[in-house]
Amino acid sequence: MSAKMNQLQELIEPSVVALGYQFWGFEMLSQGRHSMLRIYIDAEAGIDVEDCAKVSRQVSGVLDVEDPISGEYTLEVSSPGMDRPLFTLEQYKAYVGHVVQLKLRMPFDGRRNFKGVLSGIEDEDIVLIVDQDEYLLPIDHIEKANIVPQF
Repeated sequence: MSAKMNQLQELIEPSVVALGYQFWGFEMLSQGRHSMLRIYIDAEAGIDVEDCAKVSRQVSGVLDVEDPISGEYTLEVSSPGMDRPLFTLEQYKAYVGHVVQLKLRMPFDGRRNFKGVLSGIEDEDIVLIVDQDEYLLPIDHIEKANIVPQF
């Protein structure tokens, strides 16, 4: 994780936790000159619009004071949802056995996109089974990963 992303997490996570929510993770998405900071929160009882608004007000105040993001940006607070993104090894461990779709920062074995069953964690790598093939993918190389809801 880059220094800027670490700095943002150090500012955001304590504010979310202080309000009684679980900090699930965040994404910083660049859209030309405008960016979006999307924060994911969770709770045992689930998340509703009021929860998101409360966290948004709190985090917005912290970001206004600290000013870690240059330029314009939109702050969005959301529940991780059914297709929840995965950010940490602990989150991957909790979803072993589930189908995961992920995108790597750089190609591995000639491809960047994978969809398969998360079968475990080995050190700092996730183990993904795709069509009977096992892939050991370093978490640092994963750009984005989401649970694929099964119905």
